[in-house]
Amino acid sequence: MRKFTLFFFALVLTAGAALAQNSDKKWAIGLGPGIDYNLESENTGILADLYISRYLSPRFDLMLDNRMSFDEPGIDVFNTLLNLRLKLFNEDMAIQPYLIGGVGYMWDNQESGVNFDGGAGLKFPVSPSTSLFVSGFYVKGIEGERAGEPQVTDDHIMVTSILEFALGAAKDSDGDGVKDKKDECPDTPPGVQVDEKGCPLDRDGDGVPDYKDECPDEAGPASLAGCPDRDGDGIADKDDECPDVAGLAKFNGCPDSDEDGVPDPKDKCPNTPKGCPVDADGCPLDSDGDGVIDCEDNCPQEAGPASNNGCPDWVELDLSNILFDFDKSALRPEAKAELDKLVQTLDASKEYEIVVGGHTDNIGTEAYNMGLSERRAQAVVKYLLQKGVNNAYVGSNNYGESKPVVPNDSRDNRQKNRRVEFEVAKARK
Repeated sequence: MRKFTLFFFALVLTAGAALAQNSDKKWAIGLGPGIDYNLESENTGILADLYISRYLSPRFDLMLDNRMSFDEPGIDVFNTLLNLRLKLFNEDMAIQPYLIGGVGYMWDNQESGVNFDGGAGLKFPVSPSTSLFVSGFYVKGIEGERAGEPQVTDDHIMVTSILEFALGAAKDSDGDGVKDKKDECPDTPPGVQVDEKGCPLDRDGDGVPDYKDECPDEAGPASLAGCPDRDGDGIADKDDECPDVAGLAKFNGCPDSDEDGVPDPKDKCPNTPKGCPVDADGCPLDSDGDGVIDCEDNCPQEAGPASNNGCPDWVELDLSNILFDFDKSALRPEAKAELDKLVQTLDASKEYEIVVGGHTDNIGTEAYNMGLSERRAQAVVKYLLQKGVNNAYVGSNNYGESKPVVPNDSRDNRQKNRRVEFEVAKARK
């Protein structure tokens, strides 16, 4: 047993000249001695530990760990474990605490079966290329027989001291002369000049490497390929016809203050109201030449004064009241003649508006008279419509006896109140 222990330590010292595992060298072999304390039998034995480790990430390694515990006259326990090692700090830290645990298969007490372990430890640098791992584990045993005692489970406390060395050489994946371990930009394209950190040169310090920078000596955002944009309109100065005034891409960086589709440098009327149609010079259209621009002209094809929003002035029609017989809504011949004159006037007009109101005298009930006044108003409206007047411009109201034009104190006055009068009557040529 003593000879084996000396041989094992010699093997460990030989391993110390190898390289430690890291992100450049992802495979490693660990060798080292340890102590195995059997919690059931309270015996202490010598432990030999041999594992193969695979680097997974800056935080995790995966280990295939083989441990042999020696007790007279030979191997007492053999345990193969698949362990995950969690590094608590960055992999470049000199002293690294870690946690470890996993599942395995154990041969013990002439029995075998699945078991698990868990533990913690520290990594210490021995040299720039070698690390020492000191670990302590709790190892769950399996059921078996020992010295005639049936169904004994030997749990263990194992302490190991391992020297680990890596396999392979440091890589330079992008071929820029800076090894991956120190290369902060490991995916630099071939042929690109880099600094001591392996990152592409950036002369103007704008964060856009020179090989992508269309303006390598002037700082600018990556969105503009490293070129400056003084007015902040998203158009690089080299492509901006108005580099000191924010503008639009469709106008090569020049503004269109009144949003009429003509950029300010070409706009002879830069204060056109929004939404107005303009000519090639950016000036509002005035189709009828009346001095009122189309977007403010209610009649853009007809000349009219600004006071009437560009439309011809309305003419108030002077129309006599239409009179009716007592308790009648039929039109008299003279009423029809008067309405025929009105129809001729409206036919000669481009636009008109007519509103008639029906009235009665005070003979009869209020409800009856209200209905009679409505029939009188509708008689006038119907006659106008039959003559071709557009009903979109004709309206009516009825008032019954509520609005007499003169007091209802005589036959002549009551006749004057049996009427339809034109509340609105206007037209324009």
